[in-house]
Amino acid sequence: MRPRRLDLVGLALLAATALTWALGESGLLPGHLGSGGQGWAPWLVLALALAKGRGVALDFMELREAPPLWRRLVLGWLVVVIGLVALLRWV
Repeated sequence: MRPRRLDLVGLALLAATALTWALGESGLLPGHLGSGGQGWAPWLVLALALAKGRGVALDFMELREAPPLWRRLVLGWLVVVIGLVALLRWV
C-alpha cells in the first residue's frame, strides 16, 4: 500500500516539530540561560515555521485544489507574518 500525500506531509510536519523542539532544548534559541540566540538557529526555526504553515495550508486545509486567489491570500498572509517576525528578529 502506497502512503498518501497527506500521510507524508504529516510525517514531515512531525519531523520539523521534533527538530524545532531539539533546537529549543539545545539552548541555541533566545530565552535560555547562557544563550543569546545568535546565529542560524532562530532563522532555521522561522524557515521551518514557514514550511510547516505551507504544508498545513495546502494539504490539511486542502488549498492545493482551491482557486489560486485563496492559495495566494493564505500563503501571502503566512509569508507576511513570518517576514515581520524575521524583521523584528533582525532589528
